[in-house]
Amino acid sequence: MWISEHRNVIILLAASSALLAQNDDFLVQSQSYSNTPEVRQIVDSSIAATERSWQGRFQYTYMERDEDRRLDSEGHVKSEKVDVSRMILVNGVPFEQLVERDGQPPSAEGERKQKEKLAKLQRETQEEGAERLRKEEEDTVSLVREIPKAFDFQLMGEEVVNGRPAYVLQATPHPGYQAQGKYGKMFSKLEGKLWVDKEDFGWIKADGQVIQPFSLGLFLVRVLRGSHITMEQTRVGEGSWVPEHVEIQAAAKIFFIKSLRIDRVLTYSDYRLAEAGVPEIMPPARQQ
Repeated sequence: MWISEHRNVIILLAASSALLAQNDDFLVQSQSYSNTPEVRQIVDSSIAATERSWQGRFQYTYMERDEDRRLDSEGHVKSEKVDVSRMILVNGVPFEQLVERDGQPPSAEGERKQKEKLAKLQRETQEEGAERLRKEEEDTVSLVREIPKAFDFQLMGEEVVNGRPAYVLQATPHPGYQAQGKYGKMFSKLEGKLWVDKEDFGWIKADGQVIQPFSLGLFLVRVLRGSHITMEQTRVGEGSWVPEHVEIQAAAKIFFIKSLRIDRVLTYSDYRLAEAGVPEIMPPARQQ
């Protein structure tokens, strides 16, 4: 669990890595766009669009394929795992249902644990569910809202990405910024590029790398310099942008001693708007 099994953390890491571009080539090409009204408008609109998209994602069900490959310091494969999951909504609350692991259905024990979690979620009152969602959103929203405070922005130009015109933004740390929130300290450790859709200001693509090591979780895992993260998003519904592909190639130390390389690919598909008032039901497990 080098980053966290909570997928939001991975996506936040990818997104925030894109918002710290310090590449010299881009600095040479940039014009005096930093902190102009045009750039501030793009940034503010992008932040608002991202908040709407994160809130709107709870209206969708989707499939996730999680390919996790771990290697030792000499490049030998230590473990490989491929999970296919279905994200469903139970009383309006997301529930991750494991469908396959390494091409096989969940074990009887895994199925039992899933059903126990589902039953617990179904017993929640509306107020309990709303409070759980509020806590889940808190870290995400606070991180997104810190972005305009944490960076000075420059507009590098425009590109077409997946057929959609996009602004290309570079951001550098704002002098004197005091990190806030659970993940705010990551901002000064990452660099990259961010492509913002010109029509509705969603984040189309992000590409970044770790330039200084930083710790995650209870400081038992340290992500090392050179770790690389990419993220692509797709547009669903009325201008909501949701993850489509996240790829991480990370070097890490566990307990600050054991070196490990992680190659992880998350693929999201089959986004569907959940029907209001229709409860999600976990289908029975297939026979082994």
